[in-house]
Amino acid sequence: MPETLEHSPQQEVKKKSKWGVILGAAFLMGSSAIGPGFLTQTAVFTEQLMASFGFVILMSIILDIGVQANIWRIIAVSKKRGQDIANMVLPGLGYFLAFAVALGGLAFNIGNVGGAGLGMNVLFGIDPRIGAAITGAIAIGVFLSKEAGVAMDKIARVLGGAMILLTLYVAFQSNPPVGDAITHTFAPDRIDVFSIITLVGGTVGGYITFAGGHRLLDAGVSGKENLHQVTKSSVSGILIASVMRIFLFLAVLGVVVTGFTLDPANPPASVFQEAAGTIGYKMFGIVLWAAGITSVIGAAYTSVSFLKTLSKKIANHEKAVTLGFIIVSTIIFAFIGKPVLLLILAGAFNGLILPIALGTLLIAAYKKSIVGDYKHPLWLTIFGGIVFMLTAYLAVVTLINKIPQLLS
Repeated sequence: MPETLEHSPQQEVKKKSKWGVILGAAFLMGSSAIGPGFLTQTAVFTEQLMASFGFVILMSIILDIGVQANIWRIIAVSKKRGQDIANMVLPGLGYFLAFAVALGGLAFNIGNVGGAGLGMNVLFGIDPRIGAAITGAIAIGVFLSKEAGVAMDKIARVLGGAMILLTLYVAFQSNPPVGDAITHTFAPDRIDVFSIITLVGGTVGGYITFAGGHRLLDAGVSGKENLHQVTKSSVSGILIASVMRIFLFLAVLGVVVTGFTLDPANPPASVFQEAAGTIGYKMFGIVLWAAGITSVIGAAYTSVSFLKTLSKKIANHEKAVTLGFIIVSTIIFAFIGKPVLLLILAGAFNGLILPIALGTLLIAAYKKSIVGDYKHPLWLTIFGGIVFMLTAYLAVVTLINKIPQLLS
């Protein structure tokens, strides 16, 4: 019998309320986005742009919603995964997309595992590599459980909520200039397109784009009759990640406006410690570990969900491949470490994948062979088209100008 993460979509929906599945998908997407790279990017860019980073967050939220509202709806109404849709739009494109997403997911997951290891180092003083191995073992335990999807949803909700609450506490302790942040969110002194594409790539790029949509599909929540719930879940996922981003932005801003310089080796850790002392530093350990393990789970689940429909061998051994994905990520981290630059580059790389995925699914929305008699809302098409053009342009600019500079 094939190894699967669930018994069947129908059985799972009977075991859980549809609302639980929808909320779980939102938290899976949101908590997958809130990884170690998310924490690092937010701290680094806030220090660079100060209160004007609020504008970057606002723009990224708008772009993120444009991406997710389109992609999740098209996946739901077609009842097909992203790579299968891509192959129907252009034969072979799905294989490329699956390879790109899985490769990006693996690269990103190395940072996720490493971040979780550093979180355990902060909490218990153990070697980050040992902490990474322990985290990998816990993630493997989740996928080995009889109801892996249910366990995955619960972990995403609990740890996602904990991260937000702890960061909110630190934001209060740092006493940020909220009025100044609000003003510059709508009237920035400086606009940095690289930070926008990096945030979008880190929040909804690569595997994260499809995490919640594929989760709903696997749980049996699809079809035109569920589009309202699917849209609500997609927007909720963005809001979960965005609330965390805003709280962390305020926490960092409150620290850096005093003239404090962040530690380049671990920017967000220095924020928590400066704002709330030793307790704050330990809180950061919890946040970093939670961010790491939820992203490890999300990356492994979504990356393998792309590969399993392209190969019967992978589909028949889905659980084993998922465990292998986590193990390989952990082993690679043990040898190359987790520099801050790697996390920033991973977000930018995911941003390069994003326009391809979004453009492909927008085309699919108008193919009857894929969506049947479904009529995609014109406003969503226009919104998605605008986001596609912006992310494609920004991705090319990033590729040509910024990444070579960062690597030099």
